[in-house]
Amino acid sequence: MKGFRQTQAVLHTWTGLLVGWVLFMIFLAGTISFWREEVSRWMRPELSVTSAVRGPQMEQRAIEGALAALGARAPNAASWAINMPGPRGAGTQAVWTERTKPGERRPFRWPDATNSLWVDGNGQVVPVRETRGGDFFYRLHFDLHYMPALWARWFVGFCSMFMLVAIVTGVITHKKIFRDFFTFRPGKGQRSWLDGHNVTAVLALPFHLMITYTGLVTLMTLYMPWGFLANFDNTAAMFAATQPDVPPATYAGAPAPLAPIGPMLAEARRQWGDGTQVNIIRISNPGDRSARVQMGRGLHHTIRDDGDALIFDGVTGALLGAAPSGGAGVATRDAMVGIHAGRFAPITVRWLYFLSGLAGTVMVATGLVMWTAKRREKLPDPTRPHFGFRLVERLNVGTVAGLPLGMVALLWANRVLPVDMAVRWPAEVNSLFIVWGLALLHAFARPTRRAWVEQFALTGILLIALPFYDQVTDRGLWQHIADSDATRAWTDVTLLTLGLSLAAIAHRIHQHRPAGMTRRTRASREAAVAVAGE
Repeated sequence: MKGFRQTQAVLHTWTGLLVGWVLFMIFLAGTISFWREEVSRWMRPELSVTSAVRGPQMEQRAIEGALAALGARAPNAASWAINMPGPRGAGTQAVWTERTKPGERRPFRWPDATNSLWVDGNGQVVPVRETRGGDFFYRLHFDLHYMPALWARWFVGFCSMFMLVAIVTGVITHKKIFRDFFTFRPGKGQRSWLDGHNVTAVLALPFHLMITYTGLVTLMTLYMPWGFLANFDNTAAMFAATQPDVPPATYAGAPAPLAPIGPMLAEARRQWGDGTQVNIIRISNPGDRSARVQMGRGLHHTIRDDGDALIFDGVTGALLGAAPSGGAGVATRDAMVGIHAGRFAPITVRWLYFLSGLAGTVMVATGLVMWTAKRREKLPDPTRPHFGFRLVERLNVGTVAGLPLGMVALLWANRVLPVDMAVRWPAEVNSLFIVWGLALLHAFARPTRRAWVEQFALTGILLIALPFYDQVTDRGLWQHIADSDATRAWTDVTLLTLGLSLAAIAHRIHQHRPAGMTRRTRASREAAVAVAGE
């Protein structure tokens, strides 16, 4: 009968393996999302340093410019929204929603070239290429793609539960895990993979537990709704109590100009009292007597994922009040969401988030590779593994090496696709999955070691080439330094660093020579020869 630790080891192995490829994607996309605004800024090169909003005066100019553009472009819209860039971004995005007929339901759509525009810090409209930017990676890590969001979130939640089980059982299984953290033996095959797995697991163990658990909390009402169902008659009543909001006034059909935005901004700053910049402005029924203006402040002042919204009368500009609070339970949930997303994090903490996320990504990848390394030595003939082993091995290559290649393909598509191309952002996203699919086919068509080398090498070369391509065709690293554009400069440096790292990994795999046959393998070979001789 197996002991407790042995049963936990089996549970750890299979919970990690069965959803490991999806967990790798979730961790990698989520890690990139910690630099969501920086990635968005890099993928919209038309937004220069002057597009950033610094200080109350530029903030007001940008908002007034966005309102003027919205009034000219969509005067009869049901609502307007102005997304401010925050201290890490550049460019103010103005979005509008068309008015629907009574009883008509319009499906949600992402802002694109047909229902949004961009203005710079001086309030001037700027033509910007259509791209999802860093928001794509953010949504990918919990909404996936090409499937209904509800199904995706259930599937991601299922995988996250497996991840939580794998973390806990991993701690139980490896009784010497903290001692092994200080031990790394390169070039030792299976032992090296285990050492790497242990190091990356222990290095950021609190982060792994936190990010997995709080990720489940963000969608707790979806995964565990029974407490709410026991206290509320329907979903609408539950959300009204736990996430209260001010309902928009009924459309009056009586034209009325919007009040000046400056006094409302000044009152919002006075109410918040800490100099926090506005994060988003929502205007319902613009140009109508029933107009309402809702302002939410940036999330850099608090861990809670709550913008402390204020409501103004859109015609008189009078403060009507603040959005109601949801109580201590909602505040706790908002704090966990804020810790998970890290929107509050200053630059040093954000780098810790990013590096810990990379450690988690490597932990998942080394766990997948270690599964094959451990079992290869137990095969009767390691040179001729069975179908299940070959399938896992090829999926490891196509995911661990192929997914980063697909993500780099998306970055290249952002640069080489025509700027004025129709439905441009779907083409960018499709390029990721097309290249990823080709990488999976390549992993099955080539010998395993060569597939690892070729995919890592290609990804590294493409990453290194990106900053040079920008330098030749538009504005590169030297121009970013000259313009004091630290965000894009550091992005180029990071791309170069990641590219060189992947190229070094490819070179190391190419230089590696597997150890000789094990005694078990020699014995099986000798037995096979003896049988053949008889």
